[in-house]
Amino acid sequence: MKKLIFALIAAATAMGSAQAAGPYVGVGVASADHSYSLPGATNVNSDGWKASGKIFGGYDIDQTWGVEAGYTDFRKSDYSRTVAGVNGTGNSDGHSFYVAGKATAPISDQFAIYGKLGAANNKRTLSDPVYGRSDSKTELYAGVGAQYNLNQKVALTLEYERYGKKKDFGPKPDVITAGVKYAF
Repeated sequence: MKKLIFALIAAATAMGSAQAAGPYVGVGVASADHSYSLPGATNVNSDGWKASGKIFGGYDIDQTWGVEAGYTDFRKSDYSRTVAGVNGTGNSDGHSFYVAGKATAPISDQFAIYGKLGAANNKRTLSDPVYGRSDSKTELYAGVGAQYNLNQKVALTLEYERYGKKKDFGPKPDVITAGVKYAF
C-alpha cells in the first residue's frame, strides 16, 4: 500500500511539473519614481511615479526553476529646477534589458510566489543645458513576486523589481510591476 501511495504522489508531481514547464511571454505595467537629486539645484519639481511598459519572456525548466528576460521602457520624465537663481527645465529617458534566473514556490494550484536574480543593462539620458549626460551600465537585477493562475495558460503577476543602484536622475531602481503572462 505504501508503494502505491508513493507511486501516485510521484506521478502527480511529475505531471504537475510537466504541465508547468515550457516557454511563456508577458506584458506588464511598470511604475517607477522619477525624482531628481541635482547638485546645486533648488526647487526641483518632477513627475514623480510614472507608469510605463514592460515585455518579458522566459522558459520554465520545471515547476521550480526557470529563466526570464525582459525589456522595461521607463518613459520620458520632465522636471523643472532652479540653479543660481535661474529657472530651467529638463527631462530624462531610460530603459532596461534584463536576464535572470527564476525560482518559483507553488503555494496552491492557482497561486505561487517567486524570486528572480540576474543582470540588467540600464540606459539613462538626461537632457538639460546644465546637467545633461547619458550613461549605460550593467548592474545587479533582482525581483520578488506573486502569480495567480487564471487557468493553465494565463496568469496575473505582481512583483517588486530592483534595477541596480539608486540614481541621481531618471527613474529610481525600485519598480512595482503588474502583468499578464501567457504560457505555451
